[in-house]
Amino acid sequence: MKKQLEALKAEALARIAETNDRKELQTIRVAYLGKKGSITGILKGMGKLPKEERPVIGEVANHVRESITEAIEQKNETLEQQALEQQLMNETIDVTLPGRPVPKGGAHLLTKIVKEIEDLFIGMGFEVREGPEVETDYYNFEALNLPKHHPARDMQDTFYITNELLLRTHTSPVQARTMREYEGNKSVKMICPGKVYRRDTDDATHSHQFTQIEGLYVDKDVRMSDLKGILDVFAKKLFGIDREIRLRPSFFPFTEPSVEMDISCKVCHGKGCSVCKGTGWIEILGAGMVHPNVLSMAGYDPEVYTGFAFGMGPERIAMLKYGVDDIRQFYTNDKRFLKQFHTI
Repeated sequence: MKKQLEALKAEALARIAETNDRKELQTIRVAYLGKKGSITGILKGMGKLPKEERPVIGEVANHVRESITEAIEQKNETLEQQALEQQLMNETIDVTLPGRPVPKGGAHLLTKIVKEIEDLFIGMGFEVREGPEVETDYYNFEALNLPKHHPARDMQDTFYITNELLLRTHTSPVQARTMREYEGNKSVKMICPGKVYRRDTDDATHSHQFTQIEGLYVDKDVRMSDLKGILDVFAKKLFGIDREIRLRPSFFPFTEPSVEMDISCKVCHGKGCSVCKGTGWIEILGAGMVHPNVLSMAGYDPEVYTGFAFGMGPERIAMLKYGVDDIRQFYTNDKRFLKQFHTI
C-alpha cells in the first residue's frame, strides 16, 4: 500500500508539472484528492492491514496528500500569474499615441458681449455694480420717479410676487441703491449689468427674461455733452470707428431731458436699406439727464449735482453686431448656433 501511495504521488506530481490549464488542474485535484479519488480508494483498504502498520500508512497518506496539494497550489499561482501577464500584454496602451482631443468650452455670445461692454466702460472710469433680481416696489419704481398709479408703470408689464415685491423690470434699481448708499455726497460713475423680467410674449424680438446694462454718472457739472461723448466712444469701440450716432428726443420718467440714441447702419452707411428700414439709422439705446426728483429721493441736491443715465439691451446689440434675427437663439443652447461665433 505504501508503494501504491508513492506511485500515485509521482504520477500526480508529473501530471501537475505537465499541465498548463487551470481547469485541468482542478480535474487533477478531484482525481487524486476528492472523496472518490485514487488516494481515498487506496485508504479504504487500511482496515485489512495489521494494527501496527495502520499509523505508518496513515502518515504516508497524509504526506502524499500534502505534497499533491502543495504542488497544485504552486502550479495554480504560476498559471494565474501567467494569465495576468498575458492579459496585460493584450491590453497594453501605447501612451505615446496622441490622445483624442476634448472640445473646449467657451463663453456664451451674450456673456462675451456683456464682458466686452464692461471692459469698455471700465476703461472710461466706470465701476461695475450688481443688485438683487427680486426687488422692492420702492427701488424699482418710486425711487425712479414712478409713484404708485403712475401710467408709465403699465409699460413695464411687471411680475409681482407680493404688493411690494417683484422681479425687477430693469437694472435701474441698482443705480438708486448705489446713490442711496453714497448718501448724496459722493460722485457716482457706474454700470449695472444683469437679468430683468417682464410679462411679455416670447417672439423673435421679445422675451420675458432678457439682459440689460444701465449706466449712471452723477457729479457736479455733468452735462448732456458728456453723455453724448461717452456714447459716441461706446458706439465706435463696439461697432466700428466709422459709426456715427444721433440723439432723438424721447421720454423716460427718470430722466429729463430724455433721448433715444441711433447708430448709422453698418450695411448702407446711412444711405438707407432694408436693415435700417430705409432710414440709414438703427435705434440702439435710451438715455438722458437724471431727473431732479430721482436725485432728491437718493439724497443728492439737484442744485449742486447733475448726472446722466443710459440703458441698453445686450441681446439687441448682439443681434445688430452679429446679424442674429431671433432673440430666442440666445437661450436655446444650440451648439450649431453658438459655434458660428466661436464660443465653443
